[in-house]
Amino acid sequence: METIKSRKNNSHKAETNLAKRKTAKPLLYIGIVSMVMLFAGLTSAYVVRADNGNWLVFQLPNISIISTAIIVTSSLTMLIAQIAIKKDNYFLANLGLFLTLVLGITFFFTQIEAWKQLSAQGIFFVGKYSNAAGSFLYLIALVHLFHMIGGLIALFVSLTKCLLKKYSSSDFLGIELTAIYWHFLDALWVYLFLFLYFYR
Repeated sequence: METIKSRKNNSHKAETNLAKRKTAKPLLYIGIVSMVMLFAGLTSAYVVRADNGNWLVFQLPNISIISTAIIVTSSLTMLIAQIAIKKDNYFLANLGLFLTLVLGITFFFTQIEAWKQLSAQGIFFVGKYSNAAGSFLYLIALVHLFHMIGGLIALFVSLTKCLLKKYSSSDFLGIELTAIYWHFLDALWVYLFLFLYFYR
């Protein structure tokens, strides 16, 4: 009797997970597409404004390169967590999520440090001494960082649930969704960094 009940529960759980997977991923992809459109609009506006003259040319702070290396590394640690949870390796899954979260927070603060260094160079977001070049740079980085906060929250939730062993090789949708979003944010920043570094 218990075996039959257990099988029914497992079957119901599998159906629920399948239903979540069918709805959660498309919704996430819709959100990602909207973000792509947002940043495509921002970078297009950047190009148009730069061609109109009165554009200040300046170097990005060196810490921006370090920041980019940090976020690329965080994608690797996230990948470790993804692979580990599929094998029910909770130690590596938790470690991967924890390192990703730490690297994400570190990226956050290196971005703030980059802004401080820009301000020290006389590059301001708004105000009497601001220039459109600096304003666009701050705006693009700020919007990305805003989306990054959502990724950090998702990482914290995924790590908490993984520590509580609420994920397994048969149910890891939460980690999978977090990973998709995080890898996207990483790729997006690499694109933005290269765009801002080479297009002046």
